[in-house]
Amino acid sequence: MAGPAAAGGRPVKVSYCPAGDRYVLVEYGDAELDLRLNFFVVRALAGLTADPPPGFVEAAPGFRSILVHFDPARTSRAALLDHLAAVHELQPDVSSLVLPSRRISLPIAFDDSATRRAVELYAATIRAALYTEGGSNIDYIVAQNGLPDREALYDKVLGSEWWTAFTGFSPGLPFTFSLRAPTELSVPKYNPTRAWTPEGAVGMGGPCLAVFPVESPGSYQLIGRTVPIFDALAHNDVFAASPFLVRAGDRLRFFRVEEDELTEIRRLVLENRYRYEIAEEPFSVAGHLGRQ
Repeated sequence: MAGPAAAGGRPVKVSYCPAGDRYVLVEYGDAELDLRLNFFVVRALAGLTADPPPGFVEAAPGFRSILVHFDPARTSRAALLDHLAAVHELQPDVSSLVLPSRRISLPIAFDDSATRRAVELYAATIRAALYTEGGSNIDYIVAQNGLPDREALYDKVLGSEWWTAFTGFSPGLPFTFSLRAPTELSVPKYNPTRAWTPEGAVGMGGPCLAVFPVESPGSYQLIGRTVPIFDALAHNDVFAASPFLVRAGDRLRFFRVEEDELTEIRRLVLENRYRYEIAEEPFSVAGHLGRQ
């Protein structure tokens, strides 16, 4: 079913799809990599949670969608759709949005021993592939993007802010895209998937950069490792309010460290002697578009 346009400016298409007895999938725009759609999702999600309808349970964002969980014993699907349409009509034009956001600075050790171990294990137990040559995925990413060397890749990763479009797959895993140029880097994923990825690994799949919050399978090409971004036991004060460090709308910046320094930082995190660099900083869509 088609919904109303966003108020003012260029309309944002919306559709509502049943997703089982207790869910509705709200989709915005067309199937394309357009960060403006995700900016709209972040704003619409905030509007929905600020004014939830009767029977609302929770909502989870995707890149250009919101999955809404409702209790059919407390509301009807028709009533929910009416409320969602009303929330949609209240949203301003995308270009005028100023979104709550945080800049989170994370250390990264490129080509570290833990991610190399994951690559080598994959080559030994699943299959050797072009992306496992030399026991690392990095040279494959460099070649796929026509870059002259590894340092050129590292410069692109370090030189951009990475917009968290949504989290998922495993607890608190952020799917991020370069604000400098969303398709500046892109690489095919593993095929078949990897059976093991170390916690804290940083990887790329397509144009997306992700941080693995827990040990898990994965198919993203690995470039390095960072600090914990999920901790259910809250060893560090940064996790006191939530076990998840990153949420949709956050911007990640990476700064380079050597592996021995990262090892020490990770130890300090668990001892609650490391302070994550987090700055509250609203994100102006107009300002961002003006820099493109």
